[in-house]
Amino acid sequence: MVTTTNNKTGIDLSLDFANELDAINYNTLSQEDITQIECLVLDHLGVCIRGSTLPWLEALKSWGKKANGSGKSHIFGSNYKVSPSIASLINATAAHGMELDDTHDASVSHPGAVVISTAMAIGSSINSSSSDVTAAIVSGYETMGRIGRATGAAEIIEHGFHPTALFGGFGAVSTAGKLLQLSPERLSRAWGLMLSMAGGSMQFSQDPLGTTVKRLHAGYGAHNGIMAAEFSKLGLDGPTQAFDGRYGLCKIFGIKPHLESLKHTNDKLEIHEVSIKPYPCCRLFHSTIDALQQATENFNIPLNDIVNINVGGPGILVDQHMMRRPTSIMAAQYSLPFTLGASLVSGPSKYESFEEHNLNNNKILSVADKVSAMPDKELDRAFPTHFGSWVEVLTVNGPKKRIKILDSYGTPAKPMDINNVLEKIESLIQQVPNFPNSNHIKENVEAFFSNPSASVLEFIEKVIKV
Repeated sequence: MVTTTNNKTGIDLSLDFANELDAINYNTLSQEDITQIECLVLDHLGVCIRGSTLPWLEALKSWGKKANGSGKSHIFGSNYKVSPSIASLINATAAHGMELDDTHDASVSHPGAVVISTAMAIGSSINSSSSDVTAAIVSGYETMGRIGRATGAAEIIEHGFHPTALFGGFGAVSTAGKLLQLSPERLSRAWGLMLSMAGGSMQFSQDPLGTTVKRLHAGYGAHNGIMAAEFSKLGLDGPTQAFDGRYGLCKIFGIKPHLESLKHTNDKLEIHEVSIKPYPCCRLFHSTIDALQQATENFNIPLNDIVNINVGGPGILVDQHMMRRPTSIMAAQYSLPFTLGASLVSGPSKYESFEEHNLNNNKILSVADKVSAMPDKELDRAFPTHFGSWVEVLTVNGPKKRIKILDSYGTPAKPMDINNVLEKIESLIQQVPNFPNSNHIKENVEAFFSNPSASVLEFIEKVIKV
């Protein structure tokens, strides 16, 4: 173990964190941990495969094809292989492209898109084993979760930074670093390199025609994190204390940083603090959808009977998510009024409800015009540990009916097991030509993680084999 370096405080929390990650290996993980990783990877593969068919991914795949033959890493939805940094950029963007990738609530980030794409890309390039990939995924989730807490994710969103973009690169560094066998010192230096690439604005939430960049935030993180890890392995140095230094991540981006969160104080790993998303919209709306489902008896209510749908939740719900006439898919997925309208018209799980041909759907928009929202101080204090909200539906036939949901379906409090995830990805990939069915993917995921010596390159080739 590398000893803590001296500075003005005598403590380098970033290096201490790197030492903790260095101690993670396959043998330190429980069967519960492995089962959770299987769920996360299965979910990731489903959203990545379906995401690879979206228009912006077709453009990225055309761009990536110029590098065909530059490496051994697969691009989902294509027949060519490229370097890990390019593969991870495209695959992570695909996974983040439908608003269906997993969410680490306390950091308000989407680790799976970044971390798993990085693990598969680097792992393929050096033909890593299942045991190595497993430890690398855990390390990436640990990093994004802990630095998100330490920086204060809820505050940074309101300040205008997107957590997945801001934290994702550091998670990718940890994932790639584990597979590249970086020492704690070199990992700490790689985080320092990544620090100069960290960022990611929420301005996309204000411009409905500039939202594609939000999909790229996961890809940027994976690409830049791999580059930082590879540069550190070459001996290029970034500064120490990337997280806790005077100009470290937590100090320059955090409004109210909590540096103690860099330390492992929880009995469970961060992989168990992740929500798997059943609905293709902003994670913040999931409790609202569940509450609306209860208030309307499973969305069974005549739309003309609705007078008003009032929603209470964290202040960010009101400040950033009340656009009533979104003009792009991403803007619709970030619009609370549109999402509730789509849920009542066609159910909450259909990605197609947010596609361009539905943006002017009169039924959806008629409901959207009846949605109002207000901040709830109690739910604001609970955020982001809990993404809670309440819904109050007023109809022409009766008094208001309020339903409050603190933890939605898919959260650690109400988890989706691997069979629930299987149902989710089946609905996604059945529309993708030339891909195997979800049971084939699930079987290969379970076989891969049950055999510590299994080859990741062979695993991916089996998954994409028709």
